[in-house]
Amino acid sequence: MTETALEIPSLKDQVSPEEWAARVDLAAAYRLVALYGWEDLIFTHITLRVPGTEDQFLINPYGVFFDEITASSLVKIDLHGNKVQDSPFPVNPAGFVIHSAIHAARHDARCVLHTHTVNGVAVSTQRAGLLPISQHSLFVLTSLGYHDFEGPALNDDEKPRLVNDLGDKTSLILRNHGLLTVGETVADAFIRMYYLEAASAIQVRAQSGGGELIPVPKEVLEAGYAAAEAAQRRRGGQGALVWPGLLRRLERNDPSYRS
Repeated sequence: MTETALEIPSLKDQVSPEEWAARVDLAAAYRLVALYGWEDLIFTHITLRVPGTEDQFLINPYGVFFDEITASSLVKIDLHGNKVQDSPFPVNPAGFVIHSAIHAARHDARCVLHTHTVNGVAVSTQRAGLLPISQHSLFVLTSLGYHDFEGPALNDDEKPRLVNDLGDKTSLILRNHGLLTVGETVADAFIRMYYLEAASAIQVRAQSGGGELIPVPKEVLEAGYAAAEAAQRRRGGQGALVWPGLLRRLERNDPSYRS
């Protein structure tokens, strides 16, 4: 095992058990994003609302690579971008604008995950967006919105439009920019990103083949999604089913995310 965590003092005894559990889950998500190759150097972000609060959330320490992030290195800020707890690290301004807008508007969006993957950006540039051409896409298309590109997300003026375009959906394609998912848990947001990223990758590869694509009929998509959701709910949802295994994978690879 190779230790990739930075030498950062543990906050475990300085926060509530609930916050520490949230920090561990969020740090795991950052490590998994790196493991799956979804990171864009340091320029994407995942946030999680601090348990028991409505106006505080955890975000990555800007300048730290995702495979270095630990539970203790995460930065706690409020909806105005102010640090709630001392940290030697700055916060990505674009991360603050996008995530603070969604956290403020959506109580259920406890976790917000944003990526700039090559496949995701490629699909975001296509006028038709994500196509109904794969089984993976059926998990996305029933709750997917689009937000037009307004440049790097640095202006508060963009927040209302971003929130409006997301609405009550769980996935968002930021045109010419990337992908975004939300969830009540880190696991839910991560699994939704898995499907959105996979559906995007399948689409790009299918288009590169040059042959005629076979669209899945709308009624088949909707029926398939409903059946899959019903089956997964009986097991507690896909997040609950898959997340423990993902954590075991991290434990085998490098458990330092927990520090």
